[in-house]
Amino acid sequence: MTPRCKVMSHIFICDLLIFIYLVSTLLTVSSSGDDYLHCESIMRNWVDSSMETEVHTDELILKDLLFFLHVPRTGGRTYFHCLLRKLYTSPQKCPFSYDKLRLDPSKPNCRLMVSHDDYSLISKLPKHKTSVVTILRHPIDRVFSTYETSVEVAAEFLVHPNLTSTTQMFRRIGLDIWPWKYLVPWMRQDLFVRRHARELGRLRKTEETNNPYDMEEMVMPLQEFINDPIAHEIIHNGATFQVAGLTNNSYLEESHDVRNCLRKHPEFGHYVLEVAKHRLDHMLYVGLTEEHKKSANMFAELVGAQVISQSEAWSSTEQETTNKTGIFSAEPSYSSFYSAAALNQDEGIAGYLNITELLSPHDEPGRENMTVGKLIEAYEKCNSNLWKFQTTRRKMSLKRISSVKFSKKARRSVPASILDQIQYLNSLDVELYKHAQDIFRRQEKHVMQNDDKGNLKAQEELQTSGCGSLFSCLPWKILSIIAFLAVIVLAILVTKRRRAGKLKM
Repeated sequence: MTPRCKVMSHIFICDLLIFIYLVSTLLTVSSSGDDYLHCESIMRNWVDSSMETEVHTDELILKDLLFFLHVPRTGGRTYFHCLLRKLYTSPQKCPFSYDKLRLDPSKPNCRLMVSHDDYSLISKLPKHKTSVVTILRHPIDRVFSTYETSVEVAAEFLVHPNLTSTTQMFRRIGLDIWPWKYLVPWMRQDLFVRRHARELGRLRKTEETNNPYDMEEMVMPLQEFINDPIAHEIIHNGATFQVAGLTNNSYLEESHDVRNCLRKHPEFGHYVLEVAKHRLDHMLYVGLTEEHKKSANMFAELVGAQVISQSEAWSSTEQETTNKTGIFSAEPSYSSFYSAAALNQDEGIAGYLNITELLSPHDEPGRENMTVGKLIEAYEKCNSNLWKFQTTRRKMSLKRISSVKFSKKARRSVPASILDQIQYLNSLDVELYKHAQDIFRRQEKHVMQNDDKGNLKAQEELQTSGCGSLFSCLPWKILSIIAFLAVIVLAILVTKRRRAGKLKM
């Protein structure tokens, strides 16, 4: 401003400009301060209302409706197919659980809700009759898995010659599952753009590398993926936002204002973390992906045992109906997307294995004879089959971008700087995961204590049933008396023989 003042002949104009500048600066600061206070008020009101509408699970008792809050890429599909599907019948499952538009929890005998929708779905459920369970995963691994799955699913569309035809097919399938309804089209478009650039020779071939997470010629690099606005909107701190009920798929009217305030003032993230931790504390069960076997056993002990116990009462009032497609007919999922994408293709994908065929309802053990032990055994077999299916699916999908080969070993080639960045961008999820680990250890201790009590009770019952009264342990007492008399008779005979021997001498 000083050079301008020298040029201008009128000092008054210069002073006026300075005055306007100072006033505008003060107004900006004032407006910023008002906005901060306004956002803080919004956050506090949201926290208060969230605590008031909280679902509290007392003494880890299963209520009438079980809501499985499925955080993407945590192994939730395995829980659904290999545990819940063996505990609940098709009529007991709320229809279209993965479809927000057609959600109907009012169906008679609706006892199981499985959904990618966030915690705000509780507003549509009978919350005082609902128990909530979920699984969490370490944020770095969850981001890796989200990136890999987005690429894997999007690669299926590369069988189409252009983006227009694949977009039409995508709409025809009707894939409306959060967050894949955003991530798959995004990654699909990126793959088509890169393929087109390769065909035109516009992309410079990158040097050969063992890092599939940095192949710019073939697929969006991981670093570009995590820095994109879509990743900031959906992926980063996704578990915390889902448990807090604040995803961009939320049922809460105030969620937009809360999310907007968080974008402008990230320091308010501690409010979201506070609500998410509080909700985890009051869930029936919290599992860990990294402890998948122990988590499955714990789920069977804490949740499965109660479902089995309740199933006797349910079976007396409900009649199970079975159709050819089982529960899958009511639930779109990206497993069904794969089979749909594979139809009428000339290449190997035409024979793609369908997860519905792999996990046929006819292979399930009878629910009327289900026990915790049988449930765990069925889970292990189902999990093995599902893992094989997923491995086959991934290999066939990534044939479209053959040089990209994701694996746990390959993840180690990612630079530490990118790992640190992922952790920083998911700082809320890191803290929530640590909290989930503490809850998991408490659950583990609870199960062990129950097992010890169960063993002690069984021993006491065995003792009571065996010797609680004269008649109940009569066989054992008779045997003891006979053995005692036999010893006495034997002793008498031996004594007599010794005396007889002395007399002869």
